[in-house]
Amino acid sequence: MDYKYIEQLLERYWNCETSLEEEQILRTFFSQKEVPVSLLAYKDLFCYEQEEKAADTLGDDFDARMTALVNEPEPVKARTVSMAQRFMPLFKAAAVVAIILTLGNATQVAFTDGDRPATSASYMQKAHEGPSVAMGDTATADSVKTSEPAVSAMK
Repeated sequence: MDYKYIEQLLERYWNCETSLEEEQILRTFFSQKEVPVSLLAYKDLFCYEQEEKAADTLGDDFDARMTALVNEPEPVKARTVSMAQRFMPLFKAAAVVAIILTLGNATQVAFTDGDRPATSASYMQKAHEGPSVAMGDTATADSVKTSEPAVSAMK
């Protein structure tokens, strides 16, 4: 059998030149049980829409099921929060501050002598053995000597 008309319609279909009636002719042709082997590759393309329409229809009870799902009230789960749970972040912060202060005091004691408290006055009272470097410094002695005549000249 000669299927020239169908082949011409297919050629026009690929060029987007067919009308809706001609596309319906193609759908009707390919929905037959017996399709020539040369045109069998196009059968799925034209029958797909009809098969999917039949497979994807919603049941009659679809609207009722969706309405029931939407209108169902959701249970509210209320939790009771105790005062201890509310103040838990503050307790944690206080514990961190206490740990930091304890560690700070421990490091301060570790760097000082255990006999004396760590003050700047206690370091200055410590006696140095041997000659002092400051006593041999001539810069202070020279500045004191040069500043005295300038003071007497101003008087």
